[in-house]
Amino acid sequence: MEVLTTINDFIWNPMAYFALAVGLFFTVLTAGVQFRRIPDMFRAMVQKGEEKGGIAPMQALLLTLASRVGVGNIAGVGTAIAAGGPGALFWMVVCALLGSASAFAESTLAQVYKRKVGGEHRGGIPFYVEHGLRLKWLAAVIAVITLVGYGFVFPGVQSNNIATSIEGAFQVPTWISAVGVTALFAFVILGGTKRIVRAAEAMVPVMAIGYILAALAIIAFNADLIAPTISLVMTSAFGTHQVFGGIAGAAVAWGVRRAVFSNVAGVGEGTFGSAAAAVSHPAKQGLVQAFSIFIDTVVVCHATGIMILMTGSYNVVAPDGTPLVTNVPDLEAGPAYTQNALNSLSSGIGPGFVAVALFFFAFTTLIAFFYIANTNLTYLTGKNRGPLTWVLKLGMLAIIFYGSVESASTIWAIGDIGYGTLGWLNMICILLLAPVVRKVVKDYDAQRRQGLDPDFDPTRLGITGADYWTSQRTCLLPRIDAEPDGDAPQSTDVGDRTEAPKSL
Repeated sequence: MEVLTTINDFIWNPMAYFALAVGLFFTVLTAGVQFRRIPDMFRAMVQKGEEKGGIAPMQALLLTLASRVGVGNIAGVGTAIAAGGPGALFWMVVCALLGSASAFAESTLAQVYKRKVGGEHRGGIPFYVEHGLRLKWLAAVIAVITLVGYGFVFPGVQSNNIATSIEGAFQVPTWISAVGVTALFAFVILGGTKRIVRAAEAMVPVMAIGYILAALAIIAFNADLIAPTISLVMTSAFGTHQVFGGIAGAAVAWGVRRAVFSNVAGVGEGTFGSAAAAVSHPAKQGLVQAFSIFIDTVVVCHATGIMILMTGSYNVVAPDGTPLVTNVPDLEAGPAYTQNALNSLSSGIGPGFVAVALFFFAFTTLIAFFYIANTNLTYLTGKNRGPLTWVLKLGMLAIIFYGSVESASTIWAIGDIGYGTLGWLNMICILLLAPVVRKVVKDYDAQRRQGLDPDFDPTRLGITGADYWTSQRTCLLPRIDAEPDGDAPQSTDVGDRTEAPKSL
């Protein structure tokens, strides 16, 4: 564990600042697209899927939220405050606001370079690394890392949190929870992609709305503490607080680290669900996914942090191990902080509510994990996956059961190494593909200024490797192998874009 911890610190400590820098870079590159196009985010979310084989943008949003909103939103916030002080909450929000530009970039790239495999839209990191950067060997390495991580490692962490929280709240032995969660998950994944999407679509709103309502109730009961809590967060974040001023650096490091772990902006996790959406322009799904970062961190994580701080349900320890604040001496950093905060509403409600919330958060994350692993398997093997699909399904069911009954410390450590490695690789790749992101954003903005519903023509923009979009436009173009007559439909010129009439 000492070796694994050292490796993790080596990977993650510099990533905190690198993730902020990448987010700032794409914010500048896109002229703050995540802020100036907020109305378009809502417009894109409610549009229907543009083509058979893809899912609607809202379904893609819920599928990616299923992976983003997870254990990190409850346990991760508590550990960030414990190690970085209240100021960590501020840096989590800053990371989300900047990171939403990174999420826009990677999700837009996932759409640009997606493919249609077995009648379904598939894409993600390996696809844009191969077809955008033309580095097939690196794409294969990333696909293997992602497949192993999301298929055979990360699920154990999620199932462990489900089982231990249920045991703590309802005294149910972990092996019973292991059987139940494994059986329920088997039912979902044996139903195929459509069942996966339907399950996420049903669960995500329930878990998010219920959790936010609980947070709002606590804020309402403690309305007089709103101003002092905001002051505590801000002074701690900038090193001016008399107690937490000395750990301002830890506030940045842990705030960003836990934000990246929670919303995975720039890590690439959301690219796989993003590519599944059927949209007319890649930037539309980029905007939808930028909005998902706001939901995950600015709303859900922030709600958790405010609950914890308002009720004083936290301890803080300096990097050298010196206790700075000990409000709840018997509580370990993590979900216990949230449970204690919820107990302020009604004694005894915290453990049960958090156990139920963790179940929904973690289970929907498992659903998304399977989709991600399966997409990478598809990339590596093509549509003829054969028995390998069953290896993935059975292996994932095995790690879910094992993770439920065993300690998650080693799994967490190994998983963090894989997750951090994937984050470094993906952020570097999307930086190399920044010119493509810029072209797509400029094209989207130009069409919106003309009052058009944007559609995407990679050839006109000089983008190669976007075969899905090229083939789609080929299907829409009128035939030119015969002389046009008076009744033949003529193409229409719109700005610098020539296309067939919508009726075609």
